[in-house]
Amino acid sequence: MFQNADSSLNPRLSVVDALERPLALFDRVPPRARDARVTQLLDMVQLPRSYRSRYPHQLSGGEKQRVAIARALATDPEFIVCDEPVSALDASVQAAIVNLLADLRDAFGLAYLFISHDLAVVSQLADRIAVMYRGGICEIGTTAEVLGSPHHPYTQALLASVPQTERARPQLLRGTIEVAPQPVRGCRFVARCPHKLGAVCETVVATLQPLSTTRSVACHLVTPPVS
Repeated sequence: MFQNADSSLNPRLSVVDALERPLALFDRVPPRARDARVTQLLDMVQLPRSYRSRYPHQLSGGEKQRVAIARALATDPEFIVCDEPVSALDASVQAAIVNLLADLRDAFGLAYLFISHDLAVVSQLADRIAVMYRGGICEIGTTAEVLGSPHHPYTQALLASVPQTERARPQLLRGTIEVAPQPVRGCRFVARCPHKLGAVCETVVATLQPLSTTRSVACHLVTPPVS
């Protein structure tokens, strides 16, 4: 599932054609049964069956993303990659899509790799969270661990940036991410970390170290390097 449903749906294909295409490519459903499978998919994502003849320009953003979800489900997958699938939607539609994804996960035993910058959305779907910065994992653990007690400064900054009615002033990060990052020397986050220790952070790579059986953190503040 892609971030922009407009780009991921072929404007020349109707909904029925878009949903039949993976069925034909993967040959998972006999030709005579594909029409019934399309109807089933529309029911699964809560779209009217009459939408089968519509084209992408006749659908709203949320409806397009539902078609994209139906297309992803067409071949009965066990694992789906969701790449920022709700970031382009407004708040109310976003909530409806997240709820749909959760219902489908529970109904069909799906596993999602959900990629997002929105921790509020992630918290509604994820059992485990891996926080990444410049291509490396900073912190990984259960949702309750990472969001309830963040250890890495970057995780702390991400959580501080989430709008809430009762929260201290967000923790601001120094600097910006380089457009073309140089090879990492020391900690990936050192240039922007408000708590860096000095030379150790600048020269020693912070690798993931286990804090428990379910949680690991890559930070010298939490797991000092062994000398």
